[in-house]
Amino acid sequence: MDKLKAMETFVAVATRGSLAAAARAEGVAPAIVGRRLDALEEALGVKLLVRTTRRLTLTHEGSAFLEDCQRLLADLANAEASVSAGGVKAKGHLRITAPAGFGRRHVAPLVPQFHERHPEVTVSLNLSDRVIDLAAEGYDCAVRVGDLPDSSLVSIRLADNRRLCVATPRYLRQHGRPQHPHDLARFDCLTLSSDASQTRGWAFQLPPGDDGKPGELIHLRPGGPLDCSDGQVLHEWCLAGHGIAWRSIWEVESDIAAGRLHSVLDEFAAPPNGIYAVFPQRKHLALRVRLWIDFLRSRYGQPDFWSRPAGAG
Repeated sequence: MDKLKAMETFVAVATRGSLAAAARAEGVAPAIVGRRLDALEEALGVKLLVRTTRRLTLTHEGSAFLEDCQRLLADLANAEASVSAGGVKAKGHLRITAPAGFGRRHVAPLVPQFHERHPEVTVSLNLSDRVIDLAAEGYDCAVRVGDLPDSSLVSIRLADNRRLCVATPRYLRQHGRPQHPHDLARFDCLTLSSDASQTRGWAFQLPPGDDGKPGELIHLRPGGPLDCSDGQVLHEWCLAGHGIAWRSIWEVESDIAAGRLHSVLDEFAAPPNGIYAVFPQRKHLALRVRLWIDFLRSRYGQPDFWSRPAGAG
């Protein structure tokens, strides 16, 4: 038995509602379709369809098998498309989500570029700092920044993400530069309010000890006269010279390159965490999702990507 042909026949019968309709679509006799189904059920050892003269009904096993067959056939079609003479051609609707601040700067500008490459893919982008349940809410992929909690999601690391302490040159001239993380207690630190993220505070790694082992990773909660629940506001306050902020490299690298901000305490920087693409499962990944992830990884891997102004191509 040609298992692939049998699966294609089963899907055609189940979706068209009758052996006759599936046979007409393929241009064969209904008896041939019937024999393929009989052989498939015998090989599997289960009944997939209950057939009567008037109607056709999927069994419980048949419903589950139908979904698996449709996914397998779609994966095969995607694989064939990816190596066809005409090149990759993805279709359908792509639903993606990303954190608000990061998404505005480093996801949203890339969506139109991706659509230009794959014009038959439509895209919906959700920007939210809420951790969205991808499977429950129907999203194909999320971009997430930072350490990922244990979950059933599959993750692909797109880039490293470091956090730096930064301030304007003028602020540092007026107030000096901290030499140790504990010195931050003497400075105006721009922090996320208690109802936002960063619950453990700002992370620093102390220098290696005399034994050569890595230094201790410490977390501090510096204070200051200003705090906010929105990281973009903290960034703007920092650019305005109101204090020292602990920001992600993706947010401030272009400012550092332009001289608008200087980093401090670099020798105490904590190890990087990651920027990830996450999705519910790998083996049934649609071609449009795979191409989107490859596109992000390619763009984020460009040496000058993070130092460009936000939204620059």
